Amino acid sequence: MSIDWKRRVRLFVQRFWQPTSACMTCMPGSWGNILSLAHWTIALQTGLFTGILAVLLTFTPAVRLYTRRYGNALIVGLLTMLGDAYSHANHYGFPFAEAVLTGVISGLLTLAGSYLLEDRARRLRAAWARVFG
Repeated sequence: MSIDWKRRVRLFVQRFWQPTSACMTCMPGSWGNILSLAHWTIALQTGLFTGILAVLLTFTPAVRLYTRRYGNALIVGLLTMLGDAYSHANHYGFPFAEAVLTGVISGLLTLAGSYLLEDRARRLRAAWARVFG
């Protein structure tokens, strides 16, 4: 597999878990329905749609945004909004409120992940070493 495709597969996996986690968090009754198959189906559909859109963007000049921390979070947040709006109907009172909230949470997860997991999770390993010696 070429380097470009390896990066795209890695990008897909990253862009799959962030929106899925955000969708599970933002849906009404999320923690009460954590074992619900319907709940997981919607969250996985949102993650899958977002991951596919993220990979498709690698064939455009927008791929440069993935190299910047905040640009990456912005793109993932916007793609998650699209994925969530496509995956299911809004459960909140305002139009697209759930999609916007899910996109914001996904962007924040992306930003946190970029800080914590960069350089082979150097920050996490350092914190673990400080706590557990």
